[in-house]
Amino acid sequence: MSMWWSLHLRREAASVPLARRFLLGTMETAGVDPDISYDLSVALSEACANAVEHGGRPDTGATGDAGPGGTVDERPGQANEQYRVTAYLDGEKCRIEVADSGPGFPVRRTLRTAAHPSAGQPPEPHPPSGRSGSVARGVVPGEHPQALAESGRGLCLIEELADHVHFGNRPGRGAVVSFDKVLKWREGALLMVS
Repeated sequence: MSMWWSLHLRREAASVPLARRFLLGTMETAGVDPDISYDLSVALSEACANAVEHGGRPDTGATGDAGPGGTVDERPGQANEQYRVTAYLDGEKCRIEVADSGPGFPVRRTLRTAAHPSAGQPPEPHPPSGRSGSVARGVVPGEHPQALAESGRGLCLIEELADHVHFGNRPGRGAVVSFDKVLKWREGALLMVS
């Protein structure tokens, strides 16, 4: 058995805990181990916070993006005010995707196995002193912000909490953060792999 859901949320701070609670409720109902649920909910919170802070385009013209239910919303700036969260729980793993309508990530994006550098390769170095930026758009995914920076650690946190992370851009339509984690199940879980 598998399950998935998708939320279209307004780019408001209140949407972050809403998405997190929705994920935690789904995981609890399905019977996912609480530690795995917690890790994924923190990673989701970071991705949603990124979408809220950076996920809109500066223009306010009609976008023609599909709204909830697949209808096209032609109201000026409407797509700038929304982002989408999708979660898939399928037997052995959970995949979460957060997509926004912002400027996207810098050209240099990365697909990584989070928190698990390849055998024989050193971990990625920290950026030079004086280099910092915003959570998503000023820090290139895969590079680590300064330890004392006020922002820029969200993507690194997602990389540490998930097994695989992908930071990408939708052509002309914003950023996408997707991550997955192998699930552990409580005894008697509804979706547990046989």
